[in-house]
Amino acid sequence: MTQSDYPLIEVPQNQRRGLLPMAVILLGFTFFTATMWAGGTLGTAFSFAELLLVIFVGNLLLGLYASCLAFIAYKSGLNSVLMGRFCFGEIGSKLADFILGFTQIGWYAWGTATLAIVLVKITGIPEVWQTPLMILFGMAFCITAMIGFRGMDILSRIAVPAMLLFILISLYTGLVDVGGLSALFGIEPTQSLSFTAAITIVIGTFVSGATQATNWSRFANSGKVAIWATMGAFFIGNGLMVLTGALGTLIYQQADIVDVMLAQGFMILAVLMLFLNIWTTQDNTIYNFAVAGCNLLRTDKRRIVTVTGAAIGTVMAVFGMYNFLIPFLVLLGTFIPPIGGVIMADFWLRHKGQYPLLADVNLPAFNWIGLGAYAIASAAAYLSPVMPPIVGVFVAIVAYGILSFLTHRQTVTALGN
Repeated sequence: MTQSDYPLIEVPQNQRRGLLPMAVILLGFTFFTATMWAGGTLGTAFSFAELLLVIFVGNLLLGLYASCLAFIAYKSGLNSVLMGRFCFGEIGSKLADFILGFTQIGWYAWGTATLAIVLVKITGIPEVWQTPLMILFGMAFCITAMIGFRGMDILSRIAVPAMLLFILISLYTGLVDVGGLSALFGIEPTQSLSFTAAITIVIGTFVSGATQATNWSRFANSGKVAIWATMGAFFIGNGLMVLTGALGTLIYQQADIVDVMLAQGFMILAVLMLFLNIWTTQDNTIYNFAVAGCNLLRTDKRRIVTVTGAAIGTVMAVFGMYNFLIPFLVLLGTFIPPIGGVIMADFWLRHKGQYPLLADVNLPAFNWIGLGAYAIASAAAYLSPVMPPIVGVFVAIVAYGILSFLTHRQTVTALGN
């Protein structure tokens, strides 16, 4: 693997990877604290049987969305921001770069601050250490991302099995504490939430990540590897996070696995879980930012962009701006799925499943069909009372098809006259 990780070009075939490295990196990415908090919201609103159905359907839809993009990434060797050049145009694609990049830098600030704050709380060290820890973690997390695919692969091979073991120990302990499966199925919901709202929560927490998982799936050496690794991460991995948060809330009134482990008396495991959980998401997050930033600035200096992004995220964490960013980032999640929908439509409808090499084409500054479809789909998702992420993807595909047809018809008519 080269040091650049190919930020501006297709990944060559001789640099493609197999199932294991793909799966562990993507699983490490989806082991995300915020997803457990979403699960905690669901845990009090449904019976356990209903909860399992919500988790199954929500993560299946999320996994299918991510896997469709993963297959395109494998076929083309491109990630989502590079695909954006085809469907939005050379200049128009900068819109997607900004949206995707800003979302990731916001989550990076949130993760950096979260680790410092939680570590101070659970260890009892003086609160004055909170800011220095944010600076330390903010810059340290980007080291594996600077190395690139190889660095994140090594970290994930260690962290993912460890986290899975910690989670299974915690889930088994919780099952014993609650009195077994029969007691779990007997717990009545205390809150009210519609099924569609619950599905939206499950998808919405990580649809931004699913859209940018192409940063790794483009390294897959086969379509099956891209699909299975991505589906495993977003259906099974993300589903496990939602389930863990839901069970923690049901049994201990705590959604975060770290708080649950503390309640169970696993102090050392809780600290290790905290570090591994945040780190494996943070390095993926800042890597996503770097990839979007490289495309935005048209530079292959990925390491410099990575460090710059980490510094910006750290400053945001230190000054508390992450507190105000989360609602905006969640709202931004409404506007991210349509990007994936436009990419799918452009790849299959316009390019018939095969992009030309980026170096061989002169792309227009703006692809108004793609930009128009994105605007229509974003508006539909924002105004939709049910499942905005699904609506956004579906409307983007349909709108792209209709606008393409109308443009083609107009062109034929003009030529005929």
